Amino acid sequence: MMTTDLLTNPAHEIVDVKTTDCCIVGGGPAGAVLALLLARQGVSVILLEAHKDFDRDFRGDTIHPSVMEIMEELGLSDRLLQLPHAKMRQIRVKTTENTFTLADFSHLKTRYPYITMLPQVKFLEFITQEAQKYPSFKLVMGANVQELIQENGVIQGVRYRGGGGWHEIRAILTVGADGRHSRLRQLGNFAATETSPPMDILWFRLPRQPEDGEGGMGRFAPGHIIAMLDRGNEWQMAYVIPKGGYQQLRSTGLEALKKSVVEVVPELANRIHNLHDWSQVAFLSVESNLVQRWYRPGLLLIGDAAHIMSPVAGVGINYAIQDAVVTANVLTKPLQNHHVKLRDLAKVQRRRELPTRIIQAFQTFIQKRVFAPILAENLNFQPPMLLRLPILRDLPARLIALGVFPVHVQT
Repeated sequence: MMTTDLLTNPAHEIVDVKTTDCCIVGGGPAGAVLALLLARQGVSVILLEAHKDFDRDFRGDTIHPSVMEIMEELGLSDRLLQLPHAKMRQIRVKTTENTFTLADFSHLKTRYPYITMLPQVKFLEFITQEAQKYPSFKLVMGANVQELIQENGVIQGVRYRGGGGWHEIRAILTVGADGRHSRLRQLGNFAATETSPPMDILWFRLPRQPEDGEGGMGRFAPGHIIAMLDRGNEWQMAYVIPKGGYQQLRSTGLEALKKSVVEVVPELANRIHNLHDWSQVAFLSVESNLVQRWYRPGLLLIGDAAHIMSPVAGVGINYAIQDAVVTANVLTKPLQNHHVKLRDLAKVQRRRELPTRIIQAFQTFIQKRVFAPILAENLNFQPPMLLRLPILRDLPARLIALGVFPVHVQT
């Protein structure tokens, strides 16, 4: 049953009404790339972003080899790599006893055997600037979508609040790419299957020094897990805590957190003073779920709106962009013909659901078999026997870097 938010007649004055082939809600990686792909094919598309810019603190900054291959297929990879970035060729884990390589991307058969560390704000600006070269593309910032428009059981667009009041967009297809807190998922009453990852994350930044090296590093000690991601002059730090342990940690004080960080990563002792207030620390409640059905007539969810990913291995952006590519491959012709059938939307989910389930299972395995024992039982890290088998040595690198099945631009 639809909520009253979906009724055709608005309860407020509409400033203007626009029509388009596709209205995409959410200007993150999935929405921006999908908009570009559709605009290249002459499909009229309006991209709505709730914020007034793309600069969001502690967003994922990883662009995986599969995404770089997609950029190459679009003729954009060389220009993208002209932006300041770092390269992560391995994911290494350092413990109190030794160093273990969880994933080595240098063995992969790709022109991009590394994870590109690029601020997401720069990536989104790059993609939307490219899309603006096409007359069929329009970007609206500060568009806070509040309602879906439904007529005869079909979603016909959205209403949003922005500059000047309420606005209406009528569309053949509406795509929800509005992230883990998706408004469209809520408005459309989509049901999701939840999991309960045994951890949460605190994000903060510390200065990076030249002698630190580059790329990424995980630090494991009994009771503690810290990830360090290279952001040029800074380390983006991910301090992993047991699920629900944030308030207890806050009650012990910031000095206790700083002391814990230095115990695990002693070389940060000369810069931990840069963390001087809880306002510098962002809390991420780790979630993982999968919407049971990603679509209804006139409406499709992709990216985190359809499947919230755990931050393990940083694959969320990778899978969101692959969703966008498959969506464009499947729906470009129906949109050009101005008629999208329910089976077209179902086809997108069929192609993307299995790889999503597989990577979420991989994340769950890492969380339960690696992270949970360290956090809960104060154990030293030992690589799971499964990952020590030579035949499976490259499996984590392939899953993280390329995904389960290759995705290529066909339009």
